[in-house]
Amino acid sequence: MATFSKMTVENGPEATRLLRMFLQMDMHYLDSSAQYGDGGDDALDRAIALFLSTEHLGFIWMGMEGFEGIGVCVVSLAISTSAGSLVAKLDDVYVVPQWQGKGMGTALMTSLVDELKRLHVARIDTSVHHDNPGAERFYRRLGFQPLREERLSFLIPQ
Repeated sequence: MATFSKMTVENGPEATRLLRMFLQMDMHYLDSSAQYGDGGDDALDRAIALFLSTEHLGFIWMGMEGFEGIGVCVVSLAISTSAGSLVAKLDDVYVVPQWQGKGMGTALMTSLVDELKRLHVARIDTSVHHDNPGAERFYRRLGFQPLREERLSFLIPQ
């Protein structure tokens, strides 16, 4: 039976493994990874450390079957002036292939919504690649609505 919770030090290696799979193999992410400023494995390792040390900024939500990671997503928290509360930005949603089509993505998201309610988060924002109608259908089935706007990215020169 799958369990869902925030990433911990103990299951951090599984979170890293799943996110590495997503970042290296998801064709929709790879299509825009240069615009995101993808920093490879080193950037992922730094991100994992940041999530573990600054949970007030967000967390990694995990689905586990025993000691095996089966699903993951990245949740960053922000303050919304329109909602007057915390909102969540959802990224890098991934379910391992052998668990896809079995309701695991829905279970991952349903459990995440329960956690966000507990944290008094008012809204979840996410984005879907234009060439990924399956992801759009998935999110719409869960109640997400299109915003009729384009997500843009600007890499700050260092």
